[in-house]
Amino acid sequence: MDTTGLYLAGMRQSPPLVHCITNYVAMNIMANVLLAVGASPAMVHAREEVADFAGLAQTLSVNIGTLDPAWAEAMVTAAGVMRANGRPWVLDPVGVGATRFRQEVCADLLKEKPTVIRGNASEILALAGAGAKGRGADAADPVEAAEDAARDLAQRTGAVVAVSGAVDYVTDGSAAYRVANGDALMPRVTALGCSLNGVIAAFLPGQPALQATVAALALYGLAGERAAQSAKGPGSFQTAFLDALAALTPETLTTGARVSRA
Repeated sequence: MDTTGLYLAGMRQSPPLVHCITNYVAMNIMANVLLAVGASPAMVHAREEVADFAGLAQTLSVNIGTLDPAWAEAMVTAAGVMRANGRPWVLDPVGVGATRFRQEVCADLLKEKPTVIRGNASEILALAGAGAKGRGADAADPVEAAEDAARDLAQRTGAVVAVSGAVDYVTDGSAAYRVANGDALMPRVTALGCSLNGVIAAFLPGQPALQATVAALALYGLAGERAAQSAKGPGSFQTAFLDALAALTPETLTTGARVSRA
């Protein structure tokens, strides 16, 4: 995709307000990641105000990591506002295969028609009803094992489905791409995966969902590659990663993106 950088340029030209309903672990780094890429984050999850705030936001990211009944209700409410207003939103089905509660909440969220679903291979397999070997939020299945399930899930829900791993797989049920950018240090920093969904959400307003998702994944992975060049371990990597996200330009993203048609 030789126009990858155009999607970063589009996002930065009109920085979106990204409504994030995410887990306690991810809030701080997700907000910093979104600021680094040029978006405006807001962490709002109270049932009493979530519908009003969703009405103000251009896009939404929902992460079920630290789930409880009140947050589940807020997630469904906010997603419903996005669907009703024709605005994009992203679902991160963290550990969906681990408990019945998570499965039930995700079933309710799927009814609100997410624009993008992004998870690891085990989560996508579980969400698609194809079984999985995940350990909570950790994947125990390779990306390749979830590709058929991702296509099926995309066709059934109308969402773009992204499977994260060493080489990401992204499909709308018809076309598909692989994104090979990334670094082995990225999974060693907690909540970087959660924060990725906020970046995908930021790329979506006014842009085609499949291509915007691919561009967001490439940006994220390329920032990881650049951060790893100076990092001495996970701690310094996190700082270098935020700096790399902020420094990447549309031109360097187009040049550095390793995207191929699947």
